[in-house]
Amino acid sequence: MKINDVTLTLFTWDGIPATTYGQHTGSFQGNSELGLLKIMTDEGVEGHAFLGSASRGAELDATSLIRHLKPVLMGKNPLDRERLYQDLWRRNRHTTLRAIGAADVALWDIGGKVAGMPIHRLLGSYRDSVPAYASSAVQDSREAYAEEAAGFKAKGWRAYKIHPPIRWREDIAICRAVREAVGDEYQLMLDCTWSYNYETALRVGRAIEELDYYWYEDPLADDDIYNCVKLRQKLDIPIMATEYSPGGFQSYAPWLMLQATDFLRGDVAVKAGITTLIKTAHLAEAFHMNYEVHHGGNSLNNFANLHVILAIANCEFFEVLLPDEAQKYGLVEDIVVDGQGMVHAPTAPGLGARIDFELIARKQIAVLS
Repeated sequence: MKINDVTLTLFTWDGIPATTYGQHTGSFQGNSELGLLKIMTDEGVEGHAFLGSASRGAELDATSLIRHLKPVLMGKNPLDRERLYQDLWRRNRHTTLRAIGAADVALWDIGGKVAGMPIHRLLGSYRDSVPAYASSAVQDSREAYAEEAAGFKAKGWRAYKIHPPIRWREDIAICRAVREAVGDEYQLMLDCTWSYNYETALRVGRAIEELDYYWYEDPLADDDIYNCVKLRQKLDIPIMATEYSPGGFQSYAPWLMLQATDFLRGDVAVKAGITTLIKTAHLAEAFHMNYEVHHGGNSLNNFANLHVILAIANCEFFEVLLPDEAQKYGLVEDIVVDGQGMVHAPTAPGLGARIDFELIARKQIAVLS
């Protein structure tokens, strides 16, 4: 089997509501571009992936994928995923981690289809369902956060995570209001999106320790290992970092060596694919650490993330970033959370998602090849 073509269809994602998750995203709304990556083979098996998100259009990564990664793939056996992963990674100075990640996901999709099994089975399944948590956008008031958290608790979801407005005194007040709304036993997390300095991070961390929050995510800049070490030494609440630590798989090493985080973190978009996630999850397991997988930014990435979560023991949750309209698009049926707060394993071969090819054809902007 050989790869005989690679194309990227750009199409419009419209109807995105006004949304922000912190200072790093700002507010986005309206339209974005997604890309449907298609890797074709001489035996008729195709692999797919989505490129782009509601806040970062596919056009930012598309040209480099076709120009620099397509030549790496052409004529190769798509089942040689590790060899191709290494070859794709060597092009990282000419492209982006998101582009490499899309190519890697599409190769895994081919692998699952050839094997006749979903990707999590190909990886070696650990479970067939996983608890979900609701991950908020920035809300207008502490009352809005409290009401949303209580609503998801009532629906059976297992946990709720706050993306606060990043005004530290107000953030603490929000965390208190949410704890009061859901009670002492419900799991809560805080994600501060790399926006505090050390002093404010320490103050907020001490406050949410008293409120029994489960983890404290990205309080400091994504490359601030020095202050993460200091913060972890001062606090008892577990620190979660490394989601956007600069680089791919190798970027995790200094965080482990310096004991700067309690969890490792990543997803197929920001860390260059399923292959990176599996390598990192096993690395984390050797240190008796969890690898908590971040949301993927688009629907097919979330399917890819889910397959990884189902194939590893050291991930506790599936993240559902809100609102749905800013995270889900392009599929006939997306991932759903059941009444017990669980997400269940895809059963079809490969990614196991039904892509809405008719919608993509209607919204098509261009085909790059």
